[in-house]
Amino acid sequence: MNKPYNNKAWFFILPVFLTVAFSAIIPLMTVVNYSVQDIISPEQKVFVGLDWFRDVMRDSELHAALLRQLIFSFCVLLVQLPLGIGLALAMPHKGWKSSATLVILAMPLLIPWNVVGTIWQIFGRGDIGLGGHVLNLLGVDYNYASNPLDAWLTVLLMDVWHWTPLVALLAFAGLRSIPDAYYQAAQIDGASRWAVFRFIQLPKMRGVLVIAVLLRFMDSFMIYTEPFVLTGGGPGNSTTFLSQYLTQKAVGQFDLGPAAAFSLIYFLIILLLSFVLYNWMQSAGNNANASGGQHE
Repeated sequence: MNKPYNNKAWFFILPVFLTVAFSAIIPLMTVVNYSVQDIISPEQKVFVGLDWFRDVMRDSELHAALLRQLIFSFCVLLVQLPLGIGLALAMPHKGWKSSATLVILAMPLLIPWNVVGTIWQIFGRGDIGLGGHVLNLLGVDYNYASNPLDAWLTVLLMDVWHWTPLVALLAFAGLRSIPDAYYQAAQIDGASRWAVFRFIQLPKMRGVLVIAVLLRFMDSFMIYTEPFVLTGGGPGNSTTFLSQYLTQKAVGQFDLGPAAAFSLIYFLIILLLSFVLYNWMQSAGNNANASGGQHE
């Protein structure tokens, strides 16, 4: 049956194109324009080509911030992914207990970023904060304001507390989508709990885990508010990540040209690493499915 083709349907998605153009493409083109010019004043600009990109790429502070960012994002994924899966597996699957657990687990996600930083800023203090005071009573010389390692671990723990529930909720949704027939077949075959997780639950969660990894990687790679409120990027530059470095360039030093060039490099780094991470997870998932099929 031949259906008439109507071009008028494109008008339904025209508002989406206009919204994207206004909110993303036009600002991006503005940043590109700034990245190739030296902004002397609002009326005076000098075209410099790729000079700002060369200067940014040679910046040792940028290299250090990038290394800190990569290590932080890797630690975030290394901790939050297995912890979120473990929480999802331990949660009740039915009844009012399941609903109550979901509500309690999602509470940290409802707290704004600046409030999270303030909470942990107070919590970690040795004089008035519960966490810092308890650590000092136990003989641990903890001070995130002066010790770079303490500051780093506090920022990491704060991010784990704030965003692990997102991974757990996604993993829980993946577990709930598994039909009971799979578990019944595994029970008949006498499969162990590890075998059920390895060959049933983990492959079925692959889709939501890919989403969780990409969301957490991109968000952790752009983290700004929480460490800024907690430590201000210090002590020294120990918790100064790429977003804070960019803000210092654009707002603190008002170097719009280098800041714009760095913004584009920052954007491309996130796109490239997300693409690599996505393809690696897809490849790992396909290999796991193939080995699972051979095992069966």
